[in-house]
Amino acid sequence: IMAARWLLLYVTLQTCHGLAGFGAMKKASKPKKKKKRPRPMSEWRKPGNVLPRTARPVPESIMRPDYANTGTPRAVDLRPSWMIEVKSKKDIEMMRAAGRCAREVLDATGRAVKPGVTTDALDAVAHAATIERGAYPSPLNYHGFPKSICTSVNEVICHGIPDDIPLKEGDVVNVDITVYLNGYHGDCSEMFYVGQVDDKSVKLVEATYDCWQAAIEACKPGVNYKQLGGIIEESIQGTGYKSVQQFCGHGIGKLFHTNPNVLHYKNSEPNGVMAVGHTFTIEPMICEGSIQSNLWADDWTAVTKDGGRSAQFEHTLLITEDGVEALT
Repeated sequence: IMAARWLLLYVTLQTCHGLAGFGAMKKASKPKKKKKRPRPMSEWRKPGNVLPRTARPVPESIMRPDYANTGTPRAVDLRPSWMIEVKSKKDIEMMRAAGRCAREVLDATGRAVKPGVTTDALDAVAHAATIERGAYPSPLNYHGFPKSICTSVNEVICHGIPDDIPLKEGDVVNVDITVYLNGYHGDCSEMFYVGQVDDKSVKLVEATYDCWQAAIEACKPGVNYKQLGGIIEESIQGTGYKSVQQFCGHGIGKLFHTNPNVLHYKNSEPNGVMAVGHTFTIEPMICEGSIQSNLWADDWTAVTKDGGRSAQFEHTLLITEDGVEALT
C-alpha cells in the first residue's frame, strides 16, 4: 500500500510539473536584454537659457502675420484635408520671392555654424538677415514660439528653441527658417555639420537627404500626396533608420500651415492629389534609433526617447505643368 501511495505522489508531481500548473516549479525566465542606446546619455543635449521674445524687435515698417502680436493665428484653413488652394500667377510670383528670401537667410545662418557658437547667436544672425530683406521671421510668436528660427541639435527632432548652449565639435544641427515677406511665407531647413562629425551622423544625414530628394522627384500633377510617405520609407528601407510620424509637411502660402498634410510614412490618408499651383513642404525627419519622442518643459522641443540622432531637410515646393519647382 505504501509503495502504491509513493508511486501516485510521484506521478502527480511529475504531471503538475509538466503542465506548469498551480504549485509547479517555475521555469527560470531569461533576463530581458536592455536595448542599447544609440548615444550615451552624457551626450544628450540639455535645455539652456532663452532670451525673451522681445529681445530682438522687428521694425514697425515690416508687414506682420496676423499672429505677430497675440500669438494666435486668426486665419485658419477649415476645409477638408483634400481641398487644397491653387495659387494664382500673382501668388506664385510672391511665393518665389518669399522662397528666395528664406533661402538667403538659411545660407547666411548656415555660414555661422561652427564649434563654440550658441544657437541663440544663430537666431541673431537669422533675425538680422530676415529684417534686412524686409521680411518678418515667421516662427516669432507663432503660438507663442519665442524665437525667430528653430535649431534642432543632435537628438532634437524638431522645434528646438535657440539658447545659450554652445555647439560643440561633432554635433549636427538642423536650422529651420521661415520668413513672411509681403504677405507670403517661405519655409526651408537644412542640416549642418559642426566641425568634424562621426561616420554614423554622416550616413544618417545623407540617407535623410536622399529620401527627401526621392520624394521631391516623384512630385507632379496627378500624384496622391499619400504616396510620398511610402517613397520616403522605401528609400530608407534596410538602413535601420525610421521616419518620424508625429510631425508632417504642410501646405503654405498666405498661411504658415494649411492643406495638405504631407505625411512622411506609408499611409492611406485622403490628403488630396497634386495639381498645378499647389505649394507645400516636404520635410522628413529621420532617426537613427527610436522615433518615439519626449517633449521638453518648453512645450516645443521634441527629442528622441533613446537619445538617437535625428536629421531633416525641407523645401517649399510648387507643382508646375512639368513637375515640381523648389522655391527655396
